[in-house]
Amino acid sequence: MTEVIDMPVEEAHGAKAPTSATPLIHVDHLSIGFKTDKGVLRAVDDISYSIAPGKTLGLVGESGCGKSTTALALMGLLPHTAAVTGQAHFGGQELFGQSESQWRDVRGNKVAMIFQEPMTALNPVIRIGEQIGETFLLHQGLDKRAAYERAVEMLDEVGIPSARTRAAAYPHQLSGGMRQRAMIAMALACRPSLLIADEPTTALDVTIQAQILELMLELQDRIGMAIQFISHNLGVVSELADDIIVMYAGRIVERAPAARLFDQPRHPYSVGLIQTLPNLQHRQPRLPVIPGGMPNLAVASPGCRFADRCSRVVAQCREQVPPLVTVAPGHDVACFRADA
Repeated sequence: MTEVIDMPVEEAHGAKAPTSATPLIHVDHLSIGFKTDKGVLRAVDDISYSIAPGKTLGLVGESGCGKSTTALALMGLLPHTAAVTGQAHFGGQELFGQSESQWRDVRGNKVAMIFQEPMTALNPVIRIGEQIGETFLLHQGLDKRAAYERAVEMLDEVGIPSARTRAAAYPHQLSGGMRQRAMIAMALACRPSLLIADEPTTALDVTIQAQILELMLELQDRIGMAIQFISHNLGVVSELADDIIVMYAGRIVERAPAARLFDQPRHPYSVGLIQTLPNLQHRQPRLPVIPGGMPNLAVASPGCRFADRCSRVVAQCREQVPPLVTVAPGHDVACFRADA
């Protein structure tokens, strides 16, 4: 089980997440650290957010910002070296600190996850139908034959042709798009209330990407589940998300309704991410880039972690952690110079 301990807090900067009347999940001041020889590496640093039933929240940011670590925490899949503080309330149930048997009741049943690369997430020596059927064996108590039949039905539901034939195949015998559909079938087998999708279209070509996104929207409408969609690609997230959280170096730097974030980004990092998106109407010889790289998360920072890469930086940015401040309904920004 992941260790739940107190970690020293650099500064209380994580604002309370805006909540609906009945949020499905509410993450409250979540911090995740990993003990290293150089100290505690703060992969996630005091973040809070909520997702309402049937809604989609996008988590975006470059590699290493804490998106996937947050997802693994909600699935109870962090390694034993992880130190977790904060809370995650799901349907009135506190997730952190549960026993492994309690996690098994949640994981794959009430909360499910689509992993980034299906070729590594699927077992290469077990047939697709058997892997999906295992979910029904574990959570619904079906016998092997009935579980396999339900697996075939799920493959058909996610649009895989000749579902019975594909169920008898091994992962390497399916195309990338079909493997991802099989992962979606496995994740949705028990009709979870929350689906966590971690970069589910990264390894696919744009045509298959569009098909997978459309499939997820169709299934969301049919099942009514909430989705936490993780990606480094703002363009992909814009197709799905109702609200978007932008993360940088383990912290939330901006949170807003999707349309507003693209229309009126306020944090310099969000602005930079949007500017790097290709624009077919205004061709440029070179795409803009955000100079520099991510800071060392094992080194405590007294100020904004984006300061060394920011064009608006002032002395205050290096001395204090900017709090999340509401600048419009549902729109929060962690930047001292959001109006610059």
